[in-house]
Amino acid sequence: MRRYSLYLVSAAAAVAALAACGSMTGSSQGRMSFFLTSANPGKGADFGGLAGADGYCQSLASKVGAGGKTWRAYLSNSAMAGSPAVNARDRIGKGPWVNAKGDQVASSVDDLHGPNNKLTKQTALTEKGEIISGRGDAVNLHDILTGSTPDGRAISDGKDNTCGNWTKSGEGSAIVGHHDRTGLDESAPAKSWNSSHATRGCSLDALKTTGGGGLMYCFAQ
Repeated sequence: MRRYSLYLVSAAAAVAALAACGSMTGSSQGRMSFFLTSANPGKGADFGGLAGADGYCQSLASKVGAGGKTWRAYLSNSAMAGSPAVNARDRIGKGPWVNAKGDQVASSVDDLHGPNNKLTKQTALTEKGEIISGRGDAVNLHDILTGSTPDGRAISDGKDNTCGNWTKSGEGSAIVGHHDRTGLDESAPAKSWNSSHATRGCSLDALKTTGGGGLMYCFAQ
């Protein structure tokens, strides 16, 4: 009888510990205000414009219990006839932002675009709290779509830097950053999280050729 009682106590303790772990995980994701998308919705850099990209961020957040916030994709739009440029930095709120494990990646917009932000391969986690592979891994997915300058603004050089403002999945190009802060050399662009180089196209296959998977950053306003 005593052994049975001890067994029940041990089992109850194990269940309580598992529940606590699950609660902590849920709590961290509930507080999450930044993540890197875990997958592309299927059409490369064509998200259906900024509204579609925002909706995708919102849907991924909702799946992990963080849909109570207003989520925005970190993407800039180029100026086109009848529509002004849109800066990624102006869309994402004021911060601070924390990842799925509760680690702060930046305290403000200026901090995010400054030299002391904490955005790295280890902190740029997906909505599920997972690390995305980068340079040196079996599959390199470090190219993250942004269409932005290093300070988070739209690029005004007359070129297509946003895959037609995120409506193209074929011809075109977009600026990407490196979430793992590493590239072919030690230059500033190679180490930039949001403005490293242009892609060779807008399809998933084209994005893969330079080390990408059509992923993007999402921030809670």
